[in-house]
Amino acid sequence: MLHAKRVLFVLTFLTCLSGFLSPPLALASGILFGLFLGNPFPRESRIGSRFLLQAAVVALGFGMNLSAVLRAGRSGFLYTALGILFTLGVGLALGKWLRIGGNSAYLTTVGTAICGGSAIAAIAPILHAEEDEIAVSLVTVFILNSVALFVFPPLGHLLLLSQPQFGLWAALAIHDTSSVVGAASRFGQVALEVGTTVKLARALWIVPLALVTAAVKRSKAKIQFPWFILYFCLAAILNSYLPRFSPVFSGLFQAGRLGLTATLFLIGGSISRDALRRVGWPPLVQGIVLWIIVGTTSLLLICSGWIHL
Repeated sequence: MLHAKRVLFVLTFLTCLSGFLSPPLALASGILFGLFLGNPFPRESRIGSRFLLQAAVVALGFGMNLSAVLRAGRSGFLYTALGILFTLGVGLALGKWLRIGGNSAYLTTVGTAICGGSAIAAIAPILHAEEDEIAVSLVTVFILNSVALFVFPPLGHLLLLSQPQFGLWAALAIHDTSSVVGAASRFGQVALEVGTTVKLARALWIVPLALVTAAVKRSKAKIQFPWFILYFCLAAILNSYLPRFSPVFSGLFQAGRLGLTATLFLIGGSISRDALRRVGWPPLVQGIVLWIIVGTTSLLLICSGWIHL
């Protein structure tokens, strides 16, 4: 039985990597596998999803224009800082109101404020968080990522958002880079460019937040800098200034999209029934309410023109 499960898991992963399944279907396949069959490679999936996500993001840089990357980072600096402060304040207040103990409330808030699982993975060692606290936060974020990947594109069309508006909204309201890219790619190429660049610029805030957290907690834990973001920028530079290699860069960009689809399958497969039971209601309620507040507020500000590129 275990052998058959492993074979089926590998075959499904390869199907996602081939591009036969769309990103939402890949994520849904992973979730169904994790909930009903169980992931036969939990450790390998966790390590593989982290590496594959970073590699896919770097490869996606070969489809980006440097001016777009710089413009998104420069124009988004102020509202990114304000958005992160707003999310941290609301998230911690909700955690206190719901009486969530330990580090779970802070980790979930950090994941919502910056970049989901990556932020949680960077902050957790500084807090000396327990495994269950990390699992609670990650599962909450992954569940909401799954919902966003399916819900955001139809909502964007229903609300008649332009591609830049949708890309900006996805980057501000969806937790993980993988789901931002997945949702934005379904909406259009311009949405993908805007969403990816704004989200990666936002992810750089892991570093100052980690420094502040370490100072407050007086932790000596090593802070992990997201180096893959710099490689993404390098890929965008090469794509912008070496047009004669555009066929090669185009191939790498497509490989990045396929890698992202396979990553979503691995992330979905990490969700198990035991993990959902460990989440409990309070952290999940905190994550959902915070996500709705952030998503609604950012959408209203974008539609009113207060936030724009």
